[in-house]
Amino acid sequence: MTEFNSPSPKEVWITGIGIVSSLGEGLDAHWDALNQKRINTEAKRFAPYIVHPLAPVSFDAQIPKKGDQRQMEAWQRIGTYAAGLALDSAGIKGNTEILGRTDMIVAAGGGERDLAVDIAIMNADANGNSGPGFLNERLMNDLRPTLFLAQLSNLLAGNIAIVHGVCGTSRTFMGEEASSIDAARIALARIESGQSDIALVGAAHNGERSDLLVLYEFGDFNLTGDFAPVWARENNSGFALGSAGCFLVLESREHAEARGARPYAKLTKVVADLAQRKQPGAVTQSLEAMWPKLGVLTDNGNLITGATGAEPVTSEEKAFLAKRPGFAVRATGTMFGHTLEAQFPLGLALAALSISRGALFPPNDPTGLEVEKSDAPTQIVVMGTGHWQGEGMALVEAIT
Repeated sequence: MTEFNSPSPKEVWITGIGIVSSLGEGLDAHWDALNQKRINTEAKRFAPYIVHPLAPVSFDAQIPKKGDQRQMEAWQRIGTYAAGLALDSAGIKGNTEILGRTDMIVAAGGGERDLAVDIAIMNADANGNSGPGFLNERLMNDLRPTLFLAQLSNLLAGNIAIVHGVCGTSRTFMGEEASSIDAARIALARIESGQSDIALVGAAHNGERSDLLVLYEFGDFNLTGDFAPVWARENNSGFALGSAGCFLVLESREHAEARGARPYAKLTKVVADLAQRKQPGAVTQSLEAMWPKLGVLTDNGNLITGATGAEPVTSEEKAFLAKRPGFAVRATGTMFGHTLEAQFPLGLALAALSISRGALFPPNDPTGLEVEKSDAPTQIVVMGTGHWQGEGMALVEAIT
């Protein structure tokens, strides 16, 4: 019987990082903000809800055509902008040969509502002015075609292709936090197996949306009242929505070395799970099951989590972390808010950035769960648990 030996998985490097958020844009601005323990929140505009608003951004820098900007919703502009930053960071912006075969895997939510149209329709109906055909007539006359098309989640990838020329294969995943975990997992698998040489992976989220706040209020997920760090919300649980875009350029080591790219770190493993959250402790069990799949970890490591602050999932995360007291933990939700699809890519980006800068950014937590760590990190676990469903982990490592 003939034996076929599959080739060893290719090493996957993170060679580009693009971030725009409530803390600013670009790697230096974010590194400075994290080390200064800066938090930017808005409590009045959407009171009683708290949001982390996008920092001032000149979209012209990455989306030069005003016509392109106008036909995008805010979350698409945020994502297209962050994608451009990632391509710049990787040194492939404008390189048509590489961009023409760069794959794209995007995690995206649904489109934004036109609240003025929604309110007008509901008021007319409440006043008895909605006869047969009323709804269709209003939608056809009141919504611009571009706005209606912008409800499609895969238009973020489309706009990135149009604006930046990323023209390899394209995939868009939906499913809130879990979608970006799978985006990273599949991008890694494709490059490891040789199906892809280079990929752009990430997501964007606009947290400054009244329609989203209403949606999450139905599930009692919104943080209200005074702001508190993620680990200090047990008596007032909830997340503060954040606006952010984060994209990564992943590529095989051979491809990166051939073009002389300088890597930030390597992405070694991504695992995902979907716990049936009907019984207490299901999330803790899911995290325990994924942990050994990451491979050999030191006992005195580092972990970046996208913990939401919503209950009961955050307490179940804490129960998992309590069994690993040697790990220095950082919760991105405290500084960035909860950015849903963008939360896991954000964790990967900050892990790679920390490894490249030779330090883990300082804790920003009054409860004592997060501790100082002075050693240069060589391994960082990135963890994501969805506020409603979906769990995942990744291992980001220094390149040897």
